[in-house]
Amino acid sequence: MTASTPVPEAVDGHRPAARLLIVGPQGSGKGTQGVRIAESYGIPVVSTGDIFRANIKEGTPLGQQVTAILDKGDLVPDELTSEIVRDRLSQDDAAQGFLLDGYPRNTAQVEHLEAFLEERGEALDAVILLDVPREESLERLTRRATEQGRSDDTPEAIGHRLDIYERETAPILEVYGAKGIVDRIDGVGSLDEITARIDAALAARGLRRPVSAA
Repeated sequence: MTASTPVPEAVDGHRPAARLLIVGPQGSGKGTQGVRIAESYGIPVVSTGDIFRANIKEGTPLGQQVTAILDKGDLVPDELTSEIVRDRLSQDDAAQGFLLDGYPRNTAQVEHLEAFLEERGEALDAVILLDVPREESLERLTRRATEQGRSDDTPEAIGHRLDIYERETAPILEVYGAKGIVDRIDGVGSLDEITARIDAALAARGLRRPVSAA
């Protein structure tokens, strides 16, 4: 957070709420951990994937627009994705904090997010990186594909998705790492163990669960 960015009033020496980003490869468990952390801090999860799927299911104008893009085999443009996230973060329930999942995915989206937050006098408090070895991710995803009968999730397809993550996410982590806000969390262990590691890292930054959510 820059010197010009207002710091929310502290309670008992701790910052209220939190503005967080969680990242990790497929199979890292970031979806599950993201929901846990968001619930414990009393903040909404803002997932671009969930927003897209909900709009597609409801047949909204946005859903139709996204469907047309995906049906062509194209990716949703960065500007459209960023516009959707900006709109979501402007809603009342995200005023005191949020947890981003799936956005930003590349450096262009990082620039969009940083500009939006700066306009509001805000900044991300922490980037939670769930660190899971590639072999572990492959094993988890392969097991999940077998359990769910997802024949399209071949080892080659899974490996390709992990390659995309590694190619697109590394530059993002370099940007946020230079700001000193990346917390690298060991993503191997039980759900409770991993959640406890995240809580400890956030507490070390002066962030803690609100009393009402503890």
